[in-house]
Amino acid sequence: MAFSSRLLSKSKQVCGSQITFQQTHAIPARCFAKQADRPALKGDEMLKGIFLEVKKKFETAMGILRKEKITIAPEDPAAVAQYAKVMKTVREKADLFSESQRIQFTIQSRTQDIPDARTYLLTFKEIRLKRGLPDEHGAEAMMFDALEKVEKELKKPLLRADKKGMAVLLAEFDKINKKLGIRKEDLPKYEEQLELKIAKAQLEELKKDALEAMETQKKREEFKDEAMVDPKSLDIRNFI
Repeated sequence: MAFSSRLLSKSKQVCGSQITFQQTHAIPARCFAKQADRPALKGDEMLKGIFLEVKKKFETAMGILRKEKITIAPEDPAAVAQYAKVMKTVREKADLFSESQRIQFTIQSRTQDIPDARTYLLTFKEIRLKRGLPDEHGAEAMMFDALEKVEKELKKPLLRADKKGMAVLLAEFDKINKKLGIRKEDLPKYEEQLELKIAKAQLEELKKDALEAMETQKKREEFKDEAMVDPKSLDIRNFI
């Protein structure tokens, strides 16, 4: 079960930080819109629903992992691509978030009640820093500069409910994306690159865990004369 837990755990955000941050620049324009509230549920009913949903997702994911072959070889691009494919299937069948979707959901949930654009961008910056996503191209500073420009023209803070003012700001954001070479139609490509980076990092972690487990076992008297196997020869399905 240790291996399966690793497979289903959250990946490290820093793995695909540059690509993810490129994606998030296109997100603010969509996230400025507030989300519709879900109907309220009674406590017991809500907990029961959550439990059943989590149970269903877990069983679906485990069912896929019991069938699909995963090779613990982060140095092999083919193994990385296969692992990424399997995990994508897990996400799709179990209805789980991809990395970019997690980030988008976090932004939406944290900013939905924020009335002004400046607090929104500050919250966006806080999320970026907490997730360890670098701003290597200085896009964040450009976004704040764009907001400064718009608020200077308005001579007041920009509210998200100000449709005209927001349209001007979002047009400035489009200019920034264009300057950085970020196109909305390229987002699927960025996400694919991100998932491959995450897949490689997760396989590296699995390999490290496997080697540590074998080293620990080798210290036991009954296994001291046994040679350690290559992690890529292990079949994870036997550990689930």
